[in-house]
Amino acid sequence: MGFTHFLKHYLRIIKDRKTKYQSLGISILPQFWDFTKNEPKPKCPNKDLINKIILDKKTEYQKEILELNAEQKDYTVTSLLESKTEKFVLKTVREFYEELIESYGKLGKTGNRRTYKASLNCLKRFTANKLDILFSDIDVAWLNRYEEWFRQRNCKETFMSVQFRTLRSAYNKAMAAKATSSKNYPFSEFKVSKFNVKTKKRALMKEDVMKIITTETINPTAIRTLARSFFTFSYLCAGIPFVDFANLKPDNIIKGKLSYVRQKTHGEINVTICEQAMGIIAKYAPYCKEAKYLFPVFDARIHKTPQQKANRINKVCNQVNKELKVLAAELDIDAEITTYVARHSFATILKRSGVNIGIICELMGHADLTTTEIYLDGFENEQVDAAMSNLL
Repeated sequence: MGFTHFLKHYLRIIKDRKTKYQSLGISILPQFWDFTKNEPKPKCPNKDLINKIILDKKTEYQKEILELNAEQKDYTVTSLLESKTEKFVLKTVREFYEELIESYGKLGKTGNRRTYKASLNCLKRFTANKLDILFSDIDVAWLNRYEEWFRQRNCKETFMSVQFRTLRSAYNKAMAAKATSSKNYPFSEFKVSKFNVKTKKRALMKEDVMKIITTETINPTAIRTLARSFFTFSYLCAGIPFVDFANLKPDNIIKGKLSYVRQKTHGEINVTICEQAMGIIAKYAPYCKEAKYLFPVFDARIHKTPQQKANRINKVCNQVNKELKVLAAELDIDAEITTYVARHSFATILKRSGVNIGIICELMGHADLTTTEIYLDGFENEQVDAAMSNLL
């Protein structure tokens, strides 16, 4: 039986003839260490990273000592080390991202996992997969180069905003996990808010919505029929988002009302289901009997894990959006139609009809109701039902 021996590395601190050792949290094989020069050999894997960790730790303690001397504060080797009890286990950007992605996967938070995975892939492409860097290497100049890289590829401002906000979030999480220090935090100077995230208004005119609702589908394939059914149902049921639509089950219908908890905000939604929306539910009743979901997106016999459901949502939502684009062309609607447009149209048409914006916010289950909650305790069912009557 053979054994592999690693050298653990410590920083030696001497004061008043007293010596203490501080672990650097790194280990390498003896053949990669130059004992004469006390540094990694040229052929040592990750030589530059190891040298940087050693230099950063030396610099950290030297700065602490200079500050203590400048303030004329006495200290010992022991007190110096104890003042640094907030130990940092430095991790590379790659390591921290991969741990974060794995953690979200285990928690079943597929949306978060997907967001950080996409961010990691962007970072890999930007750095030519050289991501064995520390978060402290990401300074303002680095972020400016990253932004320029996106702009050279004609990326949209909204996309860049998401990527930089995700990177900033990962940096914040790394600081909280003591995987990096806050001393070199670059986002105090580099403002993510500078990206223009305003999008074009996507609501349809009421006449165009009525075309979609009342016109029979040409070539009514299963997915095309589902696309039209979703748009109509979403519009008539307070702009229900596609992910919530997909998760509806029979027990979400209570005494003629649609009652569910939004996936995104966890807010409770209760809206009256009109006759036309009930007709759509009835159309899919045979499917529901077997699959246990109201609409043919999920099947309880197949889609069981969060990841399976997330994959299914992405696939079907993309298919529905493609069919809605075809539907718009068939109906001579000069606008891009997506699953989101049904929700936006619901809100805008009610607003144009003079419905109180607070009622609209309540119907849609917006997470940020701070403004409306100041003067609204909630609306009577009669008010909500009266508002919904403006849709058709």
